[in-house]
Amino acid sequence: MNMITKRIQYILKTRIGRRLAYGLLVGAALLIFRPTEYPAESPSSTATQNPATACPAHLPNGIPQGTPATNDLLVRSIYCLSANPETKFADWVAFRLDRETITGSSNQDREWAADPDLHRDVTLEPEDYRGAYQAHNYDRGHLAPLASFRGGNWYKTNYLSNITPQKADLNRGAWKDLEEYERDLVRRYGEVHTIVGTAYDARDSTSPRKTQLPNADEPHQIPDYFWRIITYNNTTEAYIFSQDTPLGADFRLGKISPRELEQYTGLTFSSE
Repeated sequence: MNMITKRIQYILKTRIGRRLAYGLLVGAALLIFRPTEYPAESPSSTATQNPATACPAHLPNGIPQGTPATNDLLVRSIYCLSANPETKFADWVAFRLDRETITGSSNQDREWAADPDLHRDVTLEPEDYRGAYQAHNYDRGHLAPLASFRGGNWYKTNYLSNITPQKADLNRGAWKDLEEYERDLVRRYGEVHTIVGTAYDARDSTSPRKTQLPNADEPHQIPDYFWRIITYNNTTEAYIFSQDTPLGADFRLGKISPRELEQYTGLTFSSE
């Protein structure tokens, strides 16, 4: 199967006959067998009354416009995110990477923790992920990647607000390869700014997906697509992938223009 055919099958099909209605997210609550005690952010780093200027380090071009007014904006040292209380997942997560950020100990764990700065009503409970892989092949997928924050504060990527249900073939394939490509850009150019998020089929804009986490007892909406915008050296690249992207797919087949991505997500990423 040639490259164009593959692209049509799992990327371009998202452009035919519908436009993605963007539903946004807050942390998928993950299975925890024992409490994980992580220090909370200082109050000044989380709540904000001035979202337009809240994340200059992570978002030099400004916060994406178009998210629901009910979303919670969390600002942290290693990322900022927009959490959607309806879908129970994050709409987007933004972060800045440099050589120091991605360099350090690889002795990192995946002890998932509820977000200490979000109310329990806008997240799923830890047990909601129980059996998700066995039933539907869902991994606990990082938006801001754990492997990119070896310089410190990496544990904050394990907060459930930064996690979504992501099919294992995508999470361990094209998505992982794209994250490694992003780190290669950091090694080459010294600095990268990234915005990563979720998108939903139009048919799911008013009702949950038929596929649900098998042990979740709260309404939630699992993303149909994942997207990424990478900015480096005066260059911007955008990518989008279906949940059903097969293992072994070339991540480069997911590349689209930033303006196309704005059309699909309903967001505006830059005033420029």
